[in-house]
Amino acid sequence: MNRFVKNLFTACADGLCAFSRACGRQAWLVFLFILGITLAVVKPPAAYSQSTFSDVQGTWAQPCIEQLAQQQIISGYPDGSFKPSASVTRAEFAAMLARAFPTASEVNSGSQFIDVPNSYWAHNVISKAARTGFLSGYPGQIFRPTQRIPRVQVLVSLANGLKYVPTEAAATTLNAAFTDTKAIPEYATEAIAAATERQLVVNYPNVRSLNPNQSATRADVAAFLCQSTGIANAISKQYIAAVPTSAPNYNAQKREIRGVWLTNIDSDVLFSRSKLTSAIERLKQLNFNTLYPTVWNWGYTLYPSQVAEKVTGRAVRLVTPLDANLDPDMGTKGRDMLKEMIELGHQKGMRVIPWFEFGFMAPADSELAKRHPDWLTQKQNGVKTEKEGVHSRVWLNPFKPEVQQFIQDLVVEIVSNYNIDGIQFDDHFGLPSDFGYDPYTVALYKQEHGGKSPPANPRDPAWVRWRANKMTDFMTRVFRAVKDKKQNVIVALSPNPQRFSYEYFLADWETWERRGLVEELMVQIYRDDFNVFISELEQPDIKAARSHIPVGIGILSGLKNKPIPLSQINRQVEAVRQRGFAGVSFFFYETLWNNASEPSNQRQSAFGLLFPMPAEPPTLLEDSEGST
Repeated sequence: MNRFVKNLFTACADGLCAFSRACGRQAWLVFLFILGITLAVVKPPAAYSQSTFSDVQGTWAQPCIEQLAQQQIISGYPDGSFKPSASVTRAEFAAMLARAFPTASEVNSGSQFIDVPNSYWAHNVISKAARTGFLSGYPGQIFRPTQRIPRVQVLVSLANGLKYVPTEAAATTLNAAFTDTKAIPEYATEAIAAATERQLVVNYPNVRSLNPNQSATRADVAAFLCQSTGIANAISKQYIAAVPTSAPNYNAQKREIRGVWLTNIDSDVLFSRSKLTSAIERLKQLNFNTLYPTVWNWGYTLYPSQVAEKVTGRAVRLVTPLDANLDPDMGTKGRDMLKEMIELGHQKGMRVIPWFEFGFMAPADSELAKRHPDWLTQKQNGVKTEKEGVHSRVWLNPFKPEVQQFIQDLVVEIVSNYNIDGIQFDDHFGLPSDFGYDPYTVALYKQEHGGKSPPANPRDPAWVRWRANKMTDFMTRVFRAVKDKKQNVIVALSPNPQRFSYEYFLADWETWERRGLVEELMVQIYRDDFNVFISELEQPDIKAARSHIPVGIGILSGLKNKPIPLSQINRQVEAVRQRGFAGVSFFFYETLWNNASEPSNQRQSAFGLLFPMPAEPPTLLEDSEGST
């Protein structure tokens, strides 16, 4: 199935108030006490902030259960317990699904089950689970809401609802992963194989024992939900079922991303049509196929923007303030750099994916910062600036509605007005974890945490998670906005490795990718130490993403004052290819053959040897359907 369609979410109401209306508040609270139903819409206010439980401390599922509770997907009992070994009914599981996947799109009209009347407390969530493809009933329009749900049904539900299909033969995957494959019902083999490939299956204490027909415990269901919703590092890897897989060999299929970032910093390639024409011609001759031009940095757009002009007073600027000796209007009169890039690139059969470089970051002395000081966030000590190199930066508050609207409007403007192939973000589409102590964000946190202030430690895990979840919510909104305009425009990302991106920039790209919000990933691994470079290639989050979407590696070809030798570039490209990644991109154009330790002609010859034959980049559709 086309992944574009699979991941376009539509908002659905999940209300669970029918039982409350029918029986009154007291009966509802009694029912909650008996069954421990988890949905926040009917949970007593005291339970909103409960994320620790008396009976999960030190257990294998504790981190997962606590993080799900923080997100209000599950909750415990009034006595402070969670009862991880208790069973889960089909109705209770439907309620959890409603909270875990509130924006799942409907795939059918659903069914009216004869044993789920409209007055039944879980009628709405069961109906939603049926409409979104997560759950179905038994013959005779029976749902059996009070039946204890077996593990196999939970996994089949998640695989079906998330539209997962196996890429390898189901029997091969199952036999390699489990010792009790024969116990898996025939109807479930394809779904269980797909769930195994996507690392949804958690088996405790023996990872090789699926126990498919055993009743799922609350801990089991929590673990499956953590894996399927993309909560990182909540389950120990020793309990996550996996099978050795061979990575898709894009190079052998003559498919490989061969990209380069083009920027206006330490380079004049964007300043005139003639320079741009010459650069693209040279890149085409050397069999590059993807251009990532920066379109937003230093507080300016590099294309004529009505959105930017309204907010900053200037529609376009190619020359950065670093080039104080150059005319600020250089290269803009009578030109639209992005339009030229697209025209020239497409003439050569190259993809053009604009790079939204600065994200929420801006120079401290920019017009954007001066005109909108109320848009800025701050550290705990009230400081609003951060050094990046020798330059002072400020950060727009990504949680503030007017800031979100501005950034989204810039993105939608590009998607609407230009024939681009995609739009690319990176870590700057997040927030340094030291920030977020501005009055607006603090008030928002207090509102959602019973009046409690954010932790003083900016890297407190729960505080990091709360802000990262807000960034994920905004990424979801931007993804939808892009797809609403043009479905064929891919949403790409070029972040640092996951642990750094998440801990230091609150950009949880592993979750974004798991939720289908990233359709091409180019992980920036700028490491001189080859062993460190290799270790980053082997990270589980990168390997997992490769089974879903094209994943390439960003390689440093040099900086203004840091030339990178050809030997290092060649060695790193070879390592990426040996591991079957989707390709590479180089930062940045000017250092491919200029500002280098070898002569320009030698560098160009070397890249000619790296890419001796033309290649098409792998596509998301091909990758998701296993046709590579």
